[in-house]
Amino acid sequence: MAYIIWIFQTGLSGSSAIVCAALSCLLDFYKVRHLVKVEVRPSLILSAEQELGIVAGLQDRVAQVYGGLVYMDFSKENMDNLGHGIYTPMDISLLPPLHLIYAENPSDSGKLHSTVRQRWLNGDEFIISSMQEVATVAEEGRTAILAKNYQKLAELMNHNFDLRRRMFGDECLGALNIEMVEVARRVGAASKFTGSGGAVVAFCPDGPSQVKLLENACQEAGFIMQAVEIVPPRLNDDDLKTLQKSDLTASTVQNDMKE
Repeated sequence: MAYIIWIFQTGLSGSSAIVCAALSCLLDFYKVRHLVKVEVRPSLILSAEQELGIVAGLQDRVAQVYGGLVYMDFSKENMDNLGHGIYTPMDISLLPPLHLIYAENPSDSGKLHSTVRQRWLNGDEFIISSMQEVATVAEEGRTAILAKNYQKLAELMNHNFDLRRRMFGDECLGALNIEMVEVARRVGAASKFTGSGGAVVAFCPDGPSQVKLLENACQEAGFIMQAVEIVPPRLNDDDLKTLQKSDLTASTVQNDMKE
């Protein structure tokens, strides 16, 4: 039995982490881990949360199921043909030092999802084009990380937040959440939300001296800052076997589509 202290309602996906842990326990207890494909587990977790009225997406669940650093492709083609995205684990050593900044007051991330999600479902062209741009940022971010182009990564982190701010608006994001981002930017650090509010992840491209400036700025603003520790990939042998089977299935689907 393992325990962890979770920071409540800071956009760190605590609710889905509980469901993910429960699913993992059930898979082991009933000895069926090898029967449930890794790729579908995030969707199972999300469906359980949706029954509880929690508004969310797949990203957090993918990260929790896989662990480590994961590139996620949620293209419509993949979702329609496979029923899930294409999730590609990446080497965590490629990441530069990151820092978490959070406020002690809670934030309800679900409320921040609601209106934009409905606008997407209603076919709002602005939201759809903005989300497509977010997907492009993720793709460019993967390229930047693989190339260790951390200056580009910093630019993309800032652009990601700017897109979110444009879609959701300041009133929805909340003054305190925006201030956490601005505190980082004032010392030249890149920053973006970890989720939908309550915490941000920051990157100081200029190194330790900039980290110290950020620490001081956070202290003055009343925010808490700590170094991010990336959890290594958590897939075991049974999990990896389901991935190998899925790779064969995906190849078959792609070949069928070409024919």
